[in-house]
Amino acid sequence: MSEPNYRNRRLEVLHKTGAALASVGALDKATMRDLDAFCLTQVEKMTGEEIQALREREHVSQAIFAHHLNVRAKLVSDWERGVKHPSGPSLKLLTLVRTKGLDAIA
Repeated sequence: MSEPNYRNRRLEVLHKTGAALASVGALDKATMRDLDAFCLTQVEKMTGEEIQALREREHVSQAIFAHHLNVRAKLVSDWERGVKHPSGPSLKLLTLVRTKGLDAIA
């Protein structure tokens, strides 16, 4: 299992402390879910222009970008033109690329 992506180092420490408390029964599951949502990388909608700028920042073609996201190049094109909008796992991967670079998912 891969390491979670934290918004910053302080939240990483907070989350790991909460996880340790939860593992010994000192923190309930509902509180841990709230802590997960607070500490981990937040996913926000992205416009076509933002996706295109992100891809260009990483210096890759639509086909290569699509390969890393495990989608078709036409879908990346549709996102960039605003015909379709990323959601779910694709949006999460785009968020990770935005915050950590393409190497984070490559």
